[in-house]
Amino acid sequence: MALWALGLNHTTAPLDLRGRFAFAVDKMGPTITTLRSAFAPGNEVAILSTCNRTEIYCAGDEAQMHQTLAWLAQSGGVSTDALTDHTYALLEADAARHAFRVASGLDSMVLGEPQILGQMKDAVRAASEAGALGTTLNQLFQRSFAVAKDVRSSTEIGAHSISMAAAAVRLAGQLFEDLSETRVLFVGAGEMVELCATHFAAKTPKSMTIANRTLERGEKLATQFGGEVMRLADLPLRLHEFDVVISCTASTLPLIGLGAVERALKLRKHRPMFMVDLAVPRDIEPEVKSLEDVYLYTVDDLSVVVQTGLANRQAAVAQAEAIIDAGVQSFEHWMAQRSNVPLIQQLNAQAEDWRGAELARARKAIAKGDDVDAVLEALTRGLTQKMLHGAMAELHAGDTQARERARHAIEHFFLRKRT
Repeated sequence: MALWALGLNHTTAPLDLRGRFAFAVDKMGPTITTLRSAFAPGNEVAILSTCNRTEIYCAGDEAQMHQTLAWLAQSGGVSTDALTDHTYALLEADAARHAFRVASGLDSMVLGEPQILGQMKDAVRAASEAGALGTTLNQLFQRSFAVAKDVRSSTEIGAHSISMAAAAVRLAGQLFEDLSETRVLFVGAGEMVELCATHFAAKTPKSMTIANRTLERGEKLATQFGGEVMRLADLPLRLHEFDVVISCTASTLPLIGLGAVERALKLRKHRPMFMVDLAVPRDIEPEVKSLEDVYLYTVDDLSVVVQTGLANRQAAVAQAEAIIDAGVQSFEHWMAQRSNVPLIQQLNAQAEDWRGAELARARKAIAKGDDVDAVLEALTRGLTQKMLHGAMAELHAGDTQARERARHAIEHFFLRKRT
């Protein structure tokens, strides 16, 4: 069984290219089905898609990296040559190590951030529901989760991490002298927005508003933080009311355009606006960044901020890597054992054939009235001869080297002392 992974992330691909490969959670089932159709029947697949990465994990009789790359390139509307420069292709132990590092937060923009583990579990759930998760990938991911748990409980990998949400608050605090005097708008109502709202709520802003396509979800989050809710359709008319705008939705097209922000600035009499676009693909048109009174940050822009304190975590990283090394070795051992399954099945089938033949012969002899002790003697002798026939033949056939190898093998398998 072969294991391989193909992906791109915040270190290998720019934001706009990553946006082409952001697969919507609610469409993951059909996406996985389409991916599986590109391979031979029976292949296992799973897709991990977040704002910072898109990764495909596969298992099958043989690695099909080219087909995986071709499918991904086609899904994003780019050529395979262009995509190759921004992807990483990993096989066997390297693929396992990468999965373990991702689950443990070692490959994240925010070192040690815990959100990726939940996203990985969601990816596994989607693959399972689509019927695309088999024994090998299930084992890979379950071991990934176990390693991640060990890393988080045994090291301080996340003790000093600065999340995207905390970084957004820090940057906003550099622009506005007193965040308690600001009006904050959150566009979207997902996990990242909820995390951001939690951090901003601690600064007690003048108001907090949730704009979401589904009012019910927006109202639930607004109630949690004592804020208000508004329809997404009202966003262009009310954008000027807000000093801080944090956006993170699953929209495939920008929700906040250059024109809408220009109109908002005029109504604000060019008072500054702080905007953070945490979505991939973008929620806010990139041209907005060129406006004089707008401070727009994307997930990539926040990378410098979130790396603060990196030096303090290097010892924890070394400990985490050691845990991951042990996990990879254990997984490799399991994979090696899995490769022996067909041989074990053949051995069991052969032994069962021998047993069945000798048992049938013994029953016939007993039915004819033969002595039971003699029948049992013949049965055991027949089984013994069948089991030793191949070994004896090897000792008397082939050249000297072949016979010597056979001798050592027979001593190892048949003459070992029982402990």
